[in-house]
Amino acid sequence: MIGTLCRHLDRFRRDSRGAVLVEMTLITPLMLVLSAGVFEFGNMIHNKLLMEAGLSDAARFAARCNSQLYTQAGLAAINCADIATNIAVFGKAAATVTDVPRVSGWQTSDVTVTIAAPASCHPAVVAGVTQYRSTTAQVCIVRADGNYSYTGVGMLSFIGIGPITLTGSHEERLIRF
Repeated sequence: MIGTLCRHLDRFRRDSRGAVLVEMTLITPLMLVLSAGVFEFGNMIHNKLLMEAGLSDAARFAARCNSQLYTQAGLAAINCADIATNIAVFGKAAATVTDVPRVSGWQTSDVTVTIAAPASCHPAVVAGVTQYRSTTAQVCIVRADGNYSYTGVGMLSFIGIGPITLTGSHEERLIRF
């Protein structure tokens, strides 16, 4: 009886049929979770890059925008910060209700564009260290800041991580005409 049992166990141990099925059953869940994690991370980085591109566009526009030129030309003054905010979120100056933001769920209330007034410009040299290369003692900058609450596509909530706040900013030197 023991000899028969040993022969059956010996035959079972040498038989490799079905080993691939067992290995695949063990590896598949791990590979699916890793693949979903890579997709989630890639999507988050993509949204962050879209957000930073919008902030860069907004700061670049605001640095060159001059509403005083409009009033000197007899036109109505424009709000450069509001237009720059629309450029950051929607990619265009005048946004309508039907426009789709660069990043799904990103709103103009999530973006702040600050145009430095001449009284609040930064010194070019602080304590002997050159902060900004300039021919003037004061350097004015435009700063675009934004944040976005990334909720993900499902993987984050699956593993119990709540929304991640993505933040970005961009500075440009203010150009006065």
